[in-house]
Order: sequence, then C-alpha cells, then structure tokens
Amino acid sequence: MNFPNSLTLLRIVTIPALVICLLSSFPYQAWVSFGLWCLATFTDTLDGFLARRKKQVTILGQLLDPIADKLLIISALICLVQVGRVLAWMAIIIIGREFAVTGFRAIASSQGHHIPASPLGKTKMILETITIALLILGPDLLNNFYIFARVGLWGIIVASVVSAAEYGWRYGPQLSSRS
Repeated sequence: MNFPNSLTLLRIVTIPALVICLLSSFPYQAWVSFGLWCLATFTDTLDGFLARRKKQVTILGQLLDPIADKLLIISALICLVQVGRVLAWMAIIIIGREFAVTGFRAIASSQGHHIPASPLGKTKMILETITIALLILGPDLLNNFYIFARVGLWGIIVASVVSAAEYGWRYGPQLSSRS
C-alpha cells in the first residue's frame, strides 16, 4: 500500500459521505457536498500524478483507480437524479457507457490487449467532473450560471456516446479477429 493507493481509498471512503450529504437537507448542504466532491476529484488527479511521478504504479492502483472513479461518478449521478437535477435517461446513458467501456476493456484484457483511455474519454471525465460540481452547487447558488451545468450534461451525453463508439470502432475489429 503506497500513498497514491491510499488516496484512491480515500476517494472510495468519501463516496458514502458525499451520498449522505447530497441526499440530506441541512445548512450549507450544497457547499459541504461540493467540498466533498472537490476532495474526491482532487484525489483522483493527485493519485495518478504521484504514482507516475514517484514510479509507484501498482496493479492494485490500476484496478482500484478506475473502480473508484466509476463509483464516484455513478453515485453522484444517482443522487442528482434523486434530487431532480439530472434526468434519469441521461444518467442511464452516462452510466451505461461506463459499464460498456469497462466490459469492453475487460474483454480486451482477457485477450492480452490493453486499451488506453482515449483523449475523448479523458475529456468526458473532465467535463463530468466540472458539470457534476456545478450540478451539486445547484440553481439556487449558481442562479443564471446554472445553464452551464445543463449544457455540460448535454456535452457529457455526446462525449459518452461518441467515445463509446470510438472505442468500438478503433478496437472492436482487433478483438473480434482474436476470438
């Protein structure tokens, strides 16, 4: 267990606290939820950076990091559906894409093929991080700027569908020829 892996575990442990805050009502709830979201997403950035910089990339980290990322995004989206800030069909598309690409990568891995994250996939993740932060702050705090959260959601939908298609187009033929 190294420090980058500890940061990944911190992200996982933060998720239940985030869920509780997002689904509760108390003074400064949006700000506390926003702070937890920022902490969790910061650990995502920091763990990968430190692991590569300090040459502490481990199998455990390579397995836990994407799981932590997906748990964080999925948990936040489900809570945001519950509080009425994300439409259910939008969350289903975004979450479905995550499962599809993860499954696709697992199949590739079982055939000895590594599929790296695409630039569009990375862009999608950044857009998700920013958009979910805005959605957490909500229309009461953001007022007219909340439109950026709504536009960001549409951007995530487009990036999710296009990046999933890109993975299939780029790597599908290689995998099907190995079966």
